[in-house]
Amino acid sequence: MNWDQLLSAKRLGMEEWISANRFEDRSQFQRDYDRIIFSSPFRRMQNKTQVFPLPDHIFVHNRLTHTLEVASVGRSLGNILAEKLAAEFPENPLISEIGTIVSTACLAHDLGNPPFGHSGEAAISDFFLKGSGGEYKDKMSPGEWKDFTHFDGNANAFRVLTNQFHGKRPGGFALTYSVLASIVKYPFESVLAKKQKFGFFQSEKENYLKIAGELGIESSQLLPGSFCRHPLVYLVEAADDICYQIMDLEDAYKLGILSYEKVKELFMAFYDPETDKKQLASIEKTLNRVTDSNEQIGYLRAGVIGKLIHSATDIFMNYRSEIEAGTFAKSLMDNLPEQQASAMKTVKEISYKQVYAHRSVVEIEIAGYKIIGTLLGEFVNAVMDPSGKYNGKLLSLLPGQYKTEGDSVYAKIQSVVDFVSGMTDVFALDLYRKITGISLPGIR
Repeated sequence: MNWDQLLSAKRLGMEEWISANRFEDRSQFQRDYDRIIFSSPFRRMQNKTQVFPLPDHIFVHNRLTHTLEVASVGRSLGNILAEKLAAEFPENPLISEIGTIVSTACLAHDLGNPPFGHSGEAAISDFFLKGSGGEYKDKMSPGEWKDFTHFDGNANAFRVLTNQFHGKRPGGFALTYSVLASIVKYPFESVLAKKQKFGFFQSEKENYLKIAGELGIESSQLLPGSFCRHPLVYLVEAADDICYQIMDLEDAYKLGILSYEKVKELFMAFYDPETDKKQLASIEKTLNRVTDSNEQIGYLRAGVIGKLIHSATDIFMNYRSEIEAGTFAKSLMDNLPEQQASAMKTVKEISYKQVYAHRSVVEIEIAGYKIIGTLLGEFVNAVMDPSGKYNGKLLSLLPGQYKTEGDSVYAKIQSVVDFVSGMTDVFALDLYRKITGISLPGIR
């Protein structure tokens, strides 16, 4: 793979459109960034759970604030890489746009996540594996069936961005090929997935193949039938890893799950007492001057993120030849220097034992299973058997963009999954209450 081909402003669904004929107030990748910012799926993330339940008084991260922070870190990672590549590719004007490409892909990376955090993905899969959705297995191909039983937010994000929903334009968001390729962390279809993760549904397979062919993304030697990652995927992934691991600690402190002393200890562990003496002295000076504990935790968090950004770009350059050859099998965060790797390992252990297992997190996950399972059951039954007054009334609630024509069982069920996965936590809960008769409009 080579950078002259990997960076392309060609747009999905608008391949014949020539940008040179228009006045350029923004680059094509900046247009992509703005297009996502102003979209409805992006706005809906403000009411989708990241990890902790959406609070009444203490503001912790939701899916939207997490995404904005990932985009900020991704921009830094991309800009640093662009500076390192600029001298090598002086004739390629798109090298300077790498920061914008990465930050835009970061904005888009969670657009396909369902309500109620990562448990929402599991709840959708569970409906088909163990719930009433299982009766439709024999009416789909193995790949179509596995799209649902291994439902993945990454693949769904690619669908949200590229699928031509009913009444919409070709190419979905009509984003540039390079931005779209940069969000596909797992460049293979569901039938190749050993666990939950994969990159695109059967319905978007042709879109991915078109993008891969245009950008020169080759077949991977690591997994037969799969493709190499676009190199910028590694930066998008690193930005996400850095933010959710580090920011979840700050949220856990604000919610009283972890103490100030524990979070400070976890953050300080990223610094080597010998090689980081100057930084540690500066940190101690600042902590003595700033006495507010929230501000101190925020300062420590910012320092760790900055340190990880520079480590990630160094790792990318160290393994660049393998990344470009498609033979780099791990993430950038899996190759951190020993001190940082040890600190990150401890952070993950504490997070899984004390943060992600906290009662408030578990409760919303349980609720998510019940709500999503019920909504899927009701609406899937309606699209498969639209006769009768009740099912007809249910289908009237399905937005026009999700309606489908034809006899394909896969397409019909996918329209319901599109509807449910796009819901906010609040909307899903409200609709669940109404269709189960727990609450009625105007009656409290």
